[in-house]
Amino acid sequence: MELIGDLGAAEVEAALPGRPARTYPALLSTDADARAWARAGVPEGAVVVAEYQASPRGRAGLEWLLGQGEGLAFSLVLRPRLPAEREGWLYTVAASGLADALGPETTIEWPDEVRRDGTRAGAVGVYAELGPAGVEWAVVSVLAVEGTPPRAPLLARIVEAVEAANGSSTAPVLADYLRRCETIGKTVAARLIPLGPAGKTVAGTAVTVLPDGALVIETASGSRVAVRPQGLGLLEVT
Repeated sequence: MELIGDLGAAEVEAALPGRPARTYPALLSTDADARAWARAGVPEGAVVVAEYQASPRGRAGLEWLLGQGEGLAFSLVLRPRLPAEREGWLYTVAASGLADALGPETTIEWPDEVRRDGTRAGAVGVYAELGPAGVEWAVVSVLAVEGTPPRAPLLARIVEAVEAANGSSTAPVLADYLRRCETIGKTVAARLIPLGPAGKTVAGTAVTVLPDGALVIETASGSRVAVRPQGLGLLEVT
């Protein structure tokens, strides 16, 4: 397999100097590698990036389709100070950071997609390891569909934007997220994990997003149900 050669150790170090980073010509999934590295105690801010991923994964293990040299997919280790019940906030942080990096004209579809002109420009996935004190560490995996070589500068912009959102207080990040979130006001059906004929579906109008990352859906009966991103299998928007 002939690889592009724009995401090697030298290119990543130049774009993100002094940061723990693993770079690979090819890898099955940066998400899996980053999780193992996080469990081993790597500091916050560590990045795993590959020239090519055979099976990049996002939210709920959904596979991202990404050809050789097309786009950019990588994983970032965070060690946020969050209680377990706010695990889903990391989706808000990740999507907001990705949208910031990809440009002011982008919008967000809750919980994990960034769009431009109605089509996917990027997506995020979050795995959080929970402990007695809350979230011990998390791996944020990011897909940028529009990434073209040289991709290291885009990698740096996204990493820095996600870290800025993670380090910010809740109110401004949530306000910016809601401003961009095109899901609000639409009719949706949230199919929860596990998917299948017996799985639960919450349908109604998307009202708002909470500080734990949950989408509030007002059903036909007038009740409001909070759906957390980590419990979502599929969101259908009409």
